[in-house]
Amino acid sequence: MRGVLLWYNFRMQKDFDGWNGEKKRAHEESPRLYTVREIWWCRFGVNIGTEQDGSGKLFLRPAIIVRGFGSETCVVVPLTTSTKKHTLRIPIGRVQGKEATALLSQIRVIDTRRLIEKIGFLERGVFTNIRKAVRKLF
Repeated sequence: MRGVLLWYNFRMQKDFDGWNGEKKRAHEESPRLYTVREIWWCRFGVNIGTEQDGSGKLFLRPAIIVRGFGSETCVVVPLTTSTKKHTLRIPIGRVQGKEATALLSQIRVIDTRRLIEKIGFLERGVFTNIRKAVRKLF
């Protein structure tokens, strides 16, 4: 049992302090202009348990903007390159040369200061499928 506990603790170490510093810097920035259907690099940070994290020194992950709530807030769906199959994972095609999947289970509201760089637009038909799937969640 001790070996399992050590493996679990090693695997679950996250850089919360590093994320806190990046979050403070992001808070000082200006909100971003965005459009629904855009794909952006987004600062998801370091999160609790199975919540989707960002990676790298800026804690980034690509995300699709699915709904706007004014100039400073929007709803995003994070993307992954994982090939795991699940009803809440919708393949969207290639994003920056890699096959990507929308993680509907990780949908969230963000402040637009988390947005770093626009990657592109999601094809209209794929976006329609994602919006329909999101509506079914609620």
